[in-house]
Amino acid sequence: MTRQLHGYLYLSLAMALVGSTVVASKVIASGLPPFTATALRFAIALPLFLLLMRATGTRWPRPTRRDRLILLLQAGAGSVGYTTLLIAGLKLTSAADAGVIIGTLPVVSAAIAVVVLNERPHLFVFLAIAFAATGVLAIVFRPHTGGAYSLAGSFLIFGAVVCEGLFILLNKRLEAAIPPLALSTLMAILGLAIAAPLALAELSVRETVTASAFVAVAYYALVPTVGGFLLWYAGLAKVSGTEASVFTAVAPVSAVLLAAVILGEPLTSNQMLGIGFVLAAVAILALPVPRKRSRLKRQSEAR
Repeated sequence: MTRQLHGYLYLSLAMALVGSTVVASKVIASGLPPFTATALRFAIALPLFLLLMRATGTRWPRPTRRDRLILLLQAGAGSVGYTTLLIAGLKLTSAADAGVIIGTLPVVSAAIAVVVLNERPHLFVFLAIAFAATGVLAIVFRPHTGGAYSLAGSFLIFGAVVCEGLFILLNKRLEAAIPPLALSTLMAILGLAIAAPLALAELSVRETVTASAFVAVAYYALVPTVGGFLLWYAGLAKVSGTEASVFTAVAPVSAVLLAAVILGEPLTSNQMLGIGFVLAAVAILALPVPRKRSRLKRQSEAR
């Protein structure tokens, strides 16, 4: 398997775990305040990251002042912003609606990659983005079947999507390469540092705390946080930001399927059609780039 295909596999698995955070967050929303849950997430994940760093002999990075700012923005946007907005939004709307809204992530991420990172993707990437966007539209424009729905909740979840788009692409702006494990550990440290003071402010809020919410936080901490961080950063190191943006389409597929299996929500024909287009987008990315075009690209970069 080539380096690029390895990257595609890692990104697919990482985004499948991101999709599972919708179901976990729905459970968390019923039993914990958002910043408290976020702080607990990183408090549980951080010791495991530290143990992994020690076991693998990974050294602490020494980022520049500019890189420290980027890391802080990543932690604030993706680590804390995504989690808290998703949990807050799921207090007001259903997991199915949240999964559909998260489907906008490929388009948002692609826009950030092209506009902010100034990337010039290959034609195959544009085609894959088009297929992914078509799949997302098929899910978004499904007939509404009723259930919990809130415009405020939808806006909160879309805010989470924007935060996640920034989080997964800001890494390309770092001046120095940071090993994935060290970078994941830094995200956990910074995420905990940002969320903990806000969690203390939530202590005055009287809310029913459930055991299932704590179990969901533990899952969120150990699987999407630890596993997802490592898989995403390992994959992102092997592909461009624009290519990576296409794989964010796997998240809504995972969310829709898990909502059906775990929460018992119905799987509509629109959702099945959307899943088909998303898988087609991933397949297009796996196509080999013609050698002539690849050589021209290398010559252009050399100039």
